[in-house]
Amino acid sequence: MSLLPASIQVFERGWLSSNNIMLLGRHDTAIIDTGYVSHAAQTLELVRHALHGRHLDQIINTHLHSDHCGGNAILQAHYGCQTSIPAAEADKVRHWDVEALSFKATGQRCDRFTFDATIAPGDVLQLADMEWQALGAPGHDPHSLIFYCPQERVLISADALWENGFGVIFPELDGKSGFAEERATLDLMAGLDVRTVIPGHGRPFSDIGAALARARSRLDYLQADPLRNAENALKVLLKFLLLERQRIPLADVPTLLTSMPVFAAANDNYLQQTPEALADWAVAQLVRALAARIEGEYLLNA
Repeated sequence: MSLLPASIQVFERGWLSSNNIMLLGRHDTAIIDTGYVSHAAQTLELVRHALHGRHLDQIINTHLHSDHCGGNAILQAHYGCQTSIPAAEADKVRHWDVEALSFKATGQRCDRFTFDATIAPGDVLQLADMEWQALGAPGHDPHSLIFYCPQERVLISADALWENGFGVIFPELDGKSGFAEERATLDLMAGLDVRTVIPGHGRPFSDIGAALARARSRLDYLQADPLRNAENALKVLLKFLLLERQRIPLADVPTLLTSMPVFAAANDNYLQQTPEALADWAVAQLVRALAARIEGEYLLNA
């Protein structure tokens, strides 16, 4: 038995690209989140196949990390579709401020896109013949949204909740509050009547209670020593670069890390080591987790 109605299709993409959620109504079509720019052509083909000749009417972004909006530009160019983004990000996108957006800070890429409308917490959307509530979900990202459909009891949780955890709590790396906001977001989701969760990464799942328990345990662990969040971010950022490039000269890793403003902030606030030492540590962690391997002078994705 399917966890979702036929009008909701999920493209499970992995960790370089976020999941994409297609909403196919009788009179409208929409996609929530569009993956990373490296996979943009693949995203377009997936959308074409799902639409069966129909037009894509709308793009909606839960938040504007590069792995969630990197396919916006190609879909806009192909379909001329409207795009809705979190209201708090409007000026950044309007002026394409890559420093205020997260792209430059994390050393990632995103083709420039435009927007037609904004969504704020409390807004109600009509998508695929269903009513969806937009809810604020700060923590991983201060301006992230999640979407809840009471009719089908479906929650699109973005990176606020995965089956086993949640996304890096980025605000804490810069010395801002993020743990408390993530905890409040978990409490918000616990109060919803949810049958199916569609996370930003990983498969859709049904046991939200167990996922929330694991997420709270993870949050307790990170909050007890914020250095752990910084170390986790370091591993995640290096793995993301490796997913995109597939192989990186080991000698280049320290420079790649220091080129990311978010890494520099995390190092100043928590890590406080030389780039070379942190690069050695991060490489060793990925190799030990079988997420990478070393061949000669190169770090390879695994």
